[in-house]
Amino acid sequence: MNIVILDGYTLNPGDQDWAPLRSLGNLTVYDRSAQNEIVERAKDAEILLVNKVVLNENTLSQLPHLKYIGVMATGYNNIDTKATAAKGIIVTNVKAYGPASVAQHTFGLLLGLANHLELHSQSVHQGDWVASEDFCYWKTPLVELAGKTFGLVGLGDIGTKVADIARAMGMKVIAYRRNPEKTVGNTIEMVGLEELFRQSDVISLHCPLTEETRELINTERLSWMKPTAYLLNTGRGPLINEQDLADALQNGVIAGAGLDVLSVEPPKPDNPLLTAPNCIITPHIAWASFEARQRLLQMVADNLSAFQHGKPVNVVS
Repeated sequence: MNIVILDGYTLNPGDQDWAPLRSLGNLTVYDRSAQNEIVERAKDAEILLVNKVVLNENTLSQLPHLKYIGVMATGYNNIDTKATAAKGIIVTNVKAYGPASVAQHTFGLLLGLANHLELHSQSVHQGDWVASEDFCYWKTPLVELAGKTFGLVGLGDIGTKVADIARAMGMKVIAYRRNPEKTVGNTIEMVGLEELFRQSDVISLHCPLTEETRELINTERLSWMKPTAYLLNTGRGPLINEQDLADALQNGVIAGAGLDVLSVEPPKPDNPLLTAPNCIITPHIAWASFEARQRLLQMVADNLSAFQHGKPVNVVS
């Protein structure tokens, strides 16, 4: 089988081994593919593996040999699944390859906000500690997380892992989930969305992007939050109305935000969050630890192998 990877670089910039996929067919890997390069590169492919490359109806109509699309990620909104279903093309995704890594990054963002780690490290490197009259100093108040309330919007694999860490740090955990009956064991207090916003000292977004959750974070809901509260997003950028959040940060409506995702990636230069105060932004890397990417690659191969054996798994179309 001819297997083509159209955008392999983010999964494997050279520190992984493509061997699990090479064993399954004739593999061709492209680091990146522009939209106008897809058809030429994929015209003979029976198998396409993509991360963020967009496969729309027009493109799919020009790929007569295509039988299977393996999304090398959890989100698959870049695939026209109506078109693939009409053409009988199987589409699969990968879930639960990185809950530990994403949860770790979530708390990296939170600790950066609460302890102002970057600010103090820069201060030391600029010579402020050398010149200090005291054995220690702080540039801004520090916040202890123990005893604070951690609010989760979404409680899947990642949200549950985040909850475990929060409780280990002595935080009270509450959560909002559209279907709270799915919560196994019911060990986390489930609350309404407005109650979560009003009670929480930290709010972390771990819900899927749907029409219902798009711009879940807006001026009204930000106004429900405590002025000392932090907002974290390692989910999807469009969960937040970015101008509303930037305004809230500028006006002190909330204390800070830690974001790993934005609505457009890479962001446009005029994205208001790039200049917002008390806003930590990382370039969509919560998922990207070496270990998580290694698991992801193997799970992509496992999905493809299952398809080749006539028993596809993790099918989304």
